[in-house]
Amino acid sequence: MATKEKKPVVLVPVDFSVYSEAAVLFAARLAKCLDLPLMLLHVVHDPGELPGYYYQSLKQKQVQRIEDRAQVMLDEFLQRLIDAHEELTGGRRLQASLVKGIPVTRILEVAAKENAGHIVLGSKGATGLKHLMLGSVAERVVRLSKVPVTVVKAEA
Repeated sequence: MATKEKKPVVLVPVDFSVYSEAAVLFAARLAKCLDLPLMLLHVVHDPGELPGYYYQSLKQKQVQRIEDRAQVMLDEFLQRLIDAHEELTGGRRLQASLVKGIPVTRILEVAAKENAGHIVLGSKGATGLKHLMLGSVAERVVRLSKVPVTVVKAEA
């Protein structure tokens, strides 16, 4: 007896930026056209020697695990998008997931595990020295992904 393969998803890694918002909106249209579920993914990666992204979002004198704060930020991001864009609801199969690790590695692992048929990423399009020093998650996902990847650009 053959095992039933999972239906593909459109995977959208997000970092709560305007670039991610543009990617989610693009991916929602793509998922609707392909009749596929939409899955948002946030990868928690805040190294101990450089704690900044999640720390800055906390109120003073409030201690919270990074994963817990990231989940709150993901929930708020998703709710803000749903409130602002009706097309994200209305029978849409939309889910959000949070994982820990190195972003590129975890995006590709989740894409394989969830049978992603397509990955949609937002990009700010950094160039010059900043791009050379930090690299680009989107660029590395494009290079290493086994499924099609669309990079969506947006103005800040």
